[in-house]
Amino acid sequence: MASVSEPVTFREFCPLYSLLNAIPTKIQKGFRTIVVYLTALDTNGDYIAVGSSIGMLYLYCRHSGQMKKYNFEGKTESITMVKLLSCFDDLVAAGTASGRVAVFQLVSSLPGRNRQLRRFDVTGIHKNSITALAWSPNGMKLFSGDDKGKIVYSSLDLDQGVCNSHLVLEEPSSVVQLDYSQKVLLVSTSHRSLLFHTEEKSVKQIGTQPRRSTGKFGACFIPGLCKQSDLTLYASRPGLRLWKADIHGTVQATFILKDVFAGGVTPFELYPRLETSDRGSGSLPEKHLGLVSCFFQEGWVLSWNEYSIYLLDTINQVSEVIAPHLGV
Repeated sequence: MASVSEPVTFREFCPLYSLLNAIPTKIQKGFRTIVVYLTALDTNGDYIAVGSSIGMLYLYCRHSGQMKKYNFEGKTESITMVKLLSCFDDLVAAGTASGRVAVFQLVSSLPGRNRQLRRFDVTGIHKNSITALAWSPNGMKLFSGDDKGKIVYSSLDLDQGVCNSHLVLEEPSSVVQLDYSQKVLLVSTSHRSLLFHTEEKSVKQIGTQPRRSTGKFGACFIPGLCKQSDLTLYASRPGLRLWKADIHGTVQATFILKDVFAGGVTPFELYPRLETSDRGSGSLPEKHLGLVSCFFQEGWVLSWNEYSIYLLDTINQVSEVIAPHLGV
C-alpha cells in the first residue's frame, strides 16, 4: 500500500471486455429489437453485479470469469439499484423502477454454504423507483430507499427462508444514499443527511440546517471497529464541500475543495475506447461531489456523479485524481 507522501498514479486496471462481451447489447422481443442499457452497478472482491434496462441482473464472478443471469418474474422493468454482500453466504439485492426489491442468496461450492439459489422479495411497500440499498454486515438486515423518500427495513431469516418488511422512515425528498453500522442508519436525501437510530427510532440531522440547494449528495460511515458512540461519517455538500461529522450529527470538519480543484488535478489513465463519444463536444458540466465512499486508505474519499469520479485526500486536502466527463 502506498503511503500518503508517495506520488500515486491511478490507471484503469482492465477494460473488462470479458464482462461486457457477456452482456447482449440488444435483445429480440417479438418483432421488436430492444437496446440493452446498463443501469446499476456494485462490486466486491468476488463479484461484479450489473443491472440492466431489461430487468436482467448480470453477476460476474471475478475468480472463475463466468457470468450468471437472474431476472425478476413478471413485467420487464429497469433495475435501478444493486447491492452485494459477502458474509457467511453471498447475497445480492436488486431494486427496480417500480419499487420491487429482490434478494438472491447465491449458490456456493464451499462446505456448509448455500447449495441452492434462493430468492426473497420485498413487496407491497415501495411504489416508486428504488434509489438506495444498504446491508447490515451479517446479511440479516436490508434497508431500501426510493425516490419518494420512503425507507423500508427488511429482516431476513436465511435459515427459515423468511423476509419481513416494514416502513421505518419517510422523508419529503428522494433518498440518495444509505449506509448502516452499529444499529444506526445513515440516510442522505436530496434535501439533507440524517442519522436514524433503529432501536430508539430517533432522528438526528447532520448539521444545523438542510442544504440550501438540493441534489444527489451522498453520505457514508467511516469504516472501523468501533462502538456506536465512536461512529463518524463523511457527507458531501453543494459547492465542492465535504463534511466530517460524528454520531450526534455535529460537524467536526469542513473540507472546502474549490481551491484544490482550481490548482489542477491528476487525471485517471483510461484505456483508449474503440467507440467515439459525442459527450466531449459540449461544455463540461459544473464540478460537484455526489455519492461518497471511503477508499483505499485512511482519509481518502471517493465521490462520483453522472459525469465524473473524484478521489479526495482529506488529510492533505488535495484531489488525487479526477476522471472528468466519462463517456460511459
